[in-house]
Amino acid sequence: MLITGLRGVGKTVLLNTFEAIAEESGLRTAKSEITHETEFRPLISRLTRRALLAVSPAKRMKERARRAAAIFKAFTLRTPEGLEIGVDVGAMLGRADSGDLGDDLSDLFVALGEAAAEHETGIVFLLDEVQFLERAELEALIAALHQVSQRELPLTLAGAGLPQLPAPTGAAKSYAERLFRFPAIDRLPGQAARDALELPARAEGVDFERAATSRILELTEGYPYFLQEYGRHVWNVAAGPTITVADVERAHDLVQLDLDESFFRIRIGRATAELAYLAAMAHLGSGPYRSGEIATRLGRPGPESVAPTRARLIKKGLIYSPSYGLNEFTVPQFDAFIRRSFPLKAS
Repeated sequence: MLITGLRGVGKTVLLNTFEAIAEESGLRTAKSEITHETEFRPLISRLTRRALLAVSPAKRMKERARRAAAIFKAFTLRTPEGLEIGVDVGAMLGRADSGDLGDDLSDLFVALGEAAAEHETGIVFLLDEVQFLERAELEALIAALHQVSQRELPLTLAGAGLPQLPAPTGAAKSYAERLFRFPAIDRLPGQAARDALELPARAEGVDFERAATSRILELTEGYPYFLQEYGRHVWNVAAGPTITVADVERAHDLVQLDLDESFFRIRIGRATAELAYLAAMAHLGSGPYRSGEIATRLGRPGPESVAPTRARLIKKGLIYSPSYGLNEFTVPQFDAFIRRSFPLKAS
């Protein structure tokens, strides 16, 4: 499963919940977040080591687990960290040491799945920010999971990423669309958004005026992280026991300041060289935005002239393409932040 959605809709929270469900069910988990700087082979080595030792502690390894340890050792010969598994086995030469990441990772995942089956358990890898993987790394991961799936071994992946993730996944391997489910999560619908605010407060003896909740829904557009921030700030400013529209208005500036300084500004820092492109998008109004219109706003001859900038912004996870020729921000309300913080002339 690869969950997709904009920033702040709860993808990471879901992965944490999946981890808890898996562990409560007796499965072994290994979780990590991918970044721009992540070196994939060392990362997957660390996760595999963690999973294998969770399946079978070094002192009690059965035959399949010891075989997996030997293949793991071969796989890690090509990593700079030189990880050890804590069991006296030699590297299994000819397995997971070819230098082809897809073949090597397939060998490793199959061996790990066989070890899990031998120990009557299963393994769940949980990866956040999957869109930051390079194409070769994504291809290798998909190929390895495909091999495991074909053998019906108890090893799986739950990942999360930005809305553009299905496109590179399908481009990497044609069978990825059959291998994965791609549930998309978005803003909360009206009643669910109301419940997110009102039910926790009610449990503490505090009520929301209906108009107060409606005002928060208007300001947040139902995005879960924004709801959380408004819930926190109105709780702090309200005298209680009822949260009013006036409380929401008093909290508004505090919420916007917090979001600007933490949620928004930390992301704009990744794109100083591309700020003019982002400002051009934002000053066109609400998206999605046509590439040609952005180029015109920048005074450039056509979409091809700004295509490299667009590609860099997609790679940095700041924009995505909802369909051909269109662009959209990956961060809700990012356009409004840019308009108030970075006037077009300043870029």
